[in-house]
Amino acid sequence: MNRTLALEKLNTESFDLLVIGGGITGVGIALDAQTRGLKVALVEKNDFASGTSSRSTKLIHGGLRYLKQFEFKLVNEVGRERAIVHQLAPHLVHPDKMLLPLIKDGNYGYLLTSMGLSVYDILAGVEANDRRKMLDKKEASTMEPLLRTDDLEGAGYYAEYRTDDARLVMSIAKTAWREGAILCNHVEALDFKYTQEGQVSGALLRDVKSGQEVEVSAKQMVNATGPWVDLLREKDHSKKGKALFLSKGVHLVVSHERLPVKQTVYFDNVDGRMIFAIPRGRVSYIGTTDTPYEGGKEEPGTTKEDVDYILDAVNQMFPSVKLRAEDVESSWSGLRPLIHEEGKSASEMSRKDEIFESPSGLISIAGGKLTGYRKMAERVVDKVIQQGHFEAKSCSTAHHELEDAHFENYTAVQALVDRLFTMYPKLLTDFKTSEYLVHNYGSSAEQLLENASKLDLQAEMAIAVAEAEHCIEHEMALDLLDFFERRTGRLYFDIKSIPRIRKVVSMVFAKHYAWDEETIESQAALLDAAMKRVRTW
Repeated sequence: MNRTLALEKLNTESFDLLVIGGGITGVGIALDAQTRGLKVALVEKNDFASGTSSRSTKLIHGGLRYLKQFEFKLVNEVGRERAIVHQLAPHLVHPDKMLLPLIKDGNYGYLLTSMGLSVYDILAGVEANDRRKMLDKKEASTMEPLLRTDDLEGAGYYAEYRTDDARLVMSIAKTAWREGAILCNHVEALDFKYTQEGQVSGALLRDVKSGQEVEVSAKQMVNATGPWVDLLREKDHSKKGKALFLSKGVHLVVSHERLPVKQTVYFDNVDGRMIFAIPRGRVSYIGTTDTPYEGGKEEPGTTKEDVDYILDAVNQMFPSVKLRAEDVESSWSGLRPLIHEEGKSASEMSRKDEIFESPSGLISIAGGKLTGYRKMAERVVDKVIQQGHFEAKSCSTAHHELEDAHFENYTAVQALVDRLFTMYPKLLTDFKTSEYLVHNYGSSAEQLLENASKLDLQAEMAIAVAEAEHCIEHEMALDLLDFFERRTGRLYFDIKSIPRIRKVVSMVFAKHYAWDEETIESQAALLDAAMKRVRTW
C-alpha cells in the first residue's frame, strides 16, 4: 500500500464507487466491489480500524446469546461465517474453545444450555469433532480451577474463534489494494457532491496531514462510518426514520499471572449481562460493558464505574484472584453502532445490520457484527450494482485468499511459528514472540525476522524496528499511534514494552517521513496521552 500513489489517484481519477469509512465494513465492501469488477476508492478520516473495528472483544463468534433473543437467522449467518473467515485468514482467526460455567439460579441452566448449544452447533454448521460437550461440576473445575465452586453446577464447552480485529481489517485492506482498489487513511470526507438532479456524485476530501483538498467523482457512494453514519446522513439531508443507538463497551487488560485462565470463559454476571475472560499471550483481557453512550465518539473513555463493574464480575466468578484496579495494565473502550429499538436496553438491541438508501443515492450501512463483515459487504455491493446498473461478477470473497494468509490451515500457521522459533534463536528468545509475529503478520513474518536479523540491535529493538519499517512500507502506518495501537496492539496488550522501544521506532518514522523536531515532539506527546488514556478512569 502506497499513500502517495493513493493521493495521486484520488486527485486524478474518477471511480465507480467511493467508500467512506475504513473499518471492517468499509474495507470488506471495497474488496467485494473491486473483485466484482468495479473501480473502487476508500477513504478513512483517521487510521484504518481506528474506531469500533479495533475496539471489539476480538472474537469471531456466532453470538450464542442471540439465541435468547430468537435471532436464529443472525446466528445461522454469522455462525457459518466464522468457518469461512478462519479459512481465509487462519493466522488471524484462531480456534478457541469456550467454557460456559453453569451457576445455580444463573441465566443458563444445564438442560437449557445443552439444548441451546446443540441448536447453536446446528445453526452454525459446527463440525462433529468441535460440537458442544456438557461437563459436570468436577469436570468444569478441572477444566478451569479458578472457577467458583460454591454454586457451580457444571459447564458447557463449545467452539469459537479469537482474532485481532485491527489486523483483520489491515489484511482485507491490503487485499483490496492488491486487487486494484485505492485506499487512503487520514483523509476526511468534508461534503458530498451532487448532480443537477440531486444525485450524489462524489465528495470533497481533505488530506488531514497536509490540509490539501480534492474533489473526487464517483458514480456510487457508500457511507460505512460506523458510529458516524448518522452524521453523514445528516450531511446528505437524509437522516429520517431509524437512527443509531450508540452503546459503549469497555475491556480491561491484566497480566496472565494475575488472571491465569486456561481458556476463554464466557460467564453471566449477576445483572444478566455476559462477561468474557480471554487469555492472550502474556495477558488476559476481560469485558465487556454495554451502556448507552452520548458523548464524543473519538475516545469514549473508561470510567471508574466501568472498571468496578468488570472487576466485580470477574472476582465473583474467580474468587481466588481478587483483582484490583491497580492490576489493570491497560483498557480500551469502543462504540457499537446499533439500530435504535424503542423500549429495549443496549444489551437487548439487535446486532443485525441495516442498509439505508437515500433519495440522493447515498447508501449507508450500520449495525452488524465483526464476524458478519463479508455478508454485510455482499449485501451492500449488491445494492451498489443494482443502483448503478453495473455489469458485475458475483461475490467471490468466500474463496478469495487474503494478503499474508498463505496457509493451508491453522496447523500450517503453527508449523511456521515453530520453524521461525528454531531459525532465529537470537531474536526469538521467547516462543510467544514467534507466535505474536506469525499471528500478526502471517506469511510476512519470516521476511520481517530476516530483516531484523541484519540489524545491529538488541533482539527486542531489532524486531520493533523491522516491524516499524514493514508497517510504514506495506501498511500505510503514518503515526506512532497507528503503529503502537493498531498495527501491533502494544498499547493494549504489551504496554510495558513501549518505553523500551519507542525511541528506536520513533527514529524509523522520523527518518522515513522526514519529521522535524516539532513533529517528533507532537508525536511523542500524542503517544504519552494515549498511554495515559488507557490507564485513566
